[in-house]
Order: sequence, then structure tokens, then C-alpha cells
Amino acid sequence: MKPNSIKALSIQISLNGLSFCILNRSTNTIELLKHVHLEKKATPFELLNNLKVIIESNSDFEQNFDSVVCIYQNELSCLVPKDLFDENNLADYLKFNAKILKTDYISYDTLPANESMNVYVPLVNINNYIFDTFGSFDYKHSSTVLIESVLQLNTNDSATKMHINVNTSTFEIICLKDHKLVFYNTFDYSTKEDFIYYILFTVEQLNLNTETLKTVLSGRIEKDDELFTIVYKYIRFVDFIIPNYSFNNDTKETKDTGHNNFIILNSFN
Repeated sequence: MKPNSIKALSIQISLNGLSFCILNRSTNTIELLKHVHLEKKATPFELLNNLKVIIESNSDFEQNFDSVVCIYQNELSCLVPKDLFDENNLADYLKFNAKILKTDYISYDTLPANESMNVYVPLVNINNYIFDTFGSFDYKHSSTVLIESVLQLNTNDSATKMHINVNTSTFEIICLKDHKLVFYNTFDYSTKEDFIYYILFTVEQLNLNTETLKTVLSGRIEKDDELFTIVYKYIRFVDFIIPNYSFNNDTKETKDTGHNNFIILNSFN
């Protein structure tokens, strides 16, 4: 009789879509990598209905999971230095750069690599459903996974570097210098002109040099699309990130997608 496999489930939640990934820790392979794109930004209520339909109609989610993590990808987050953090002031940290409601539940993640706290708004209705469906689980903000992963990959690289992670209608910029995070922000875009404007604005504000700056890309971007072309037009050194996953990345589900699914695949580390 075969022993039960140890499996982990990661669910990435955004108003534009849902992503699901199952890691078999017994074989160290990805068994499922599924994306569901939504045509328009969903409300939390609509998002929950979509999540229910997908989970309850797919037998892959009927198995037992040793661990479940939910990753929230939204602009409702703010980094706070650990030394200045006060758990009683969560709403104050967010209200200056995000529109929040009095009824919003606010949580935070700890980023040991950056000695900071990431304050953000998860979705209570989603959390309740996941708990009812799978039992105890962890949740965190996508920027926590992104920042921690980028810092870990650059532990031995002191060069000034800009990391751009591209999503359907938003993208994140991370800038590192001497192994440390010096900038993080999320931007909305609908055209390639929006995209390059915010990138070059960030470069200018941080006094970086487009002729020497190392720029690394991940997410929904490929070498033959217009976003890559316009970045390469203005910035000299542009490349895709080379991840270092703790599992086999040579399965049919993940082959050639190392940089495309950077956040959800790093949520297992």
C-alpha cells in the first residue's frame, strides 16, 4: 500500500483572476498550475463565487493537503520598518496610499529579510470560505512573497538592480542596492506607454542610470511582446529572472514558466 503523499496548495487571489498550484512534496514536483482570468475586475462577492465554482467543480481540490496558503495580490499594502511598527496603527499606515473602508479587516506579514512589516487588506469572505473548505491555512500578501524571494535571490549580489513583476493590469517595481531594498511600489497600467512611464519615473526619482542599471523581469511578460520591447528601448540591460525553486521545475506544468509564475511558485519556499 502506497503511503499518502504530502501535498501543498497555493491559491493566488486578485480582482482580475485566480491562480492555483499544487506541489507534491513527496515527489518534489508541481502537479497542478491553473490560471483563471476574469474579463473585468470582480467585487469580493463575485470573486468568492468564482472561487467556489472552480474549487467545487474540480476533483483536484478534493484531496487532503498538508498545507494551504492564500496569496492576496492587490494595491492595498504598505511596508513599515519594524522599529516603527505599532499593531494599533494598522489603518493609519494604509490610509495615506490606499482607499480603505472602516469595515475592512487589516492584517500584516513579517519580512525578516527586510526587517519590516507588510500591512495589507485580505478578503474576509475568501478567508472564511477557504477555512470552511480546507481547515487551517496561512495567508499573506503577494508583495511579501515577491520581496522576500527577490532579496533571497540577490543575497550575494551587491549591484544596484531593478526587478519588475508584471500582472494583467498592474506591475510591481522593486529596487535593490547593496543587498537592501530601497524601493517598492505597485502601478496600474493599460498601455505600454503607461508601463514605461512609471518605470522611467522610478528610475529618475531614484537617480538611477538606464545605461548601467540591471533590470530583471518576471510575471506576464515575454521577449516578443510590446512591454519587453519598450523596456529594452529605454534601458540597456534587461533580462528575465532565473528562479531557484526548491522543487523540480522540469515538469510539464512548470517547464518554461519559471519567470511567468514567480510569485505563486515561490509561495512554497
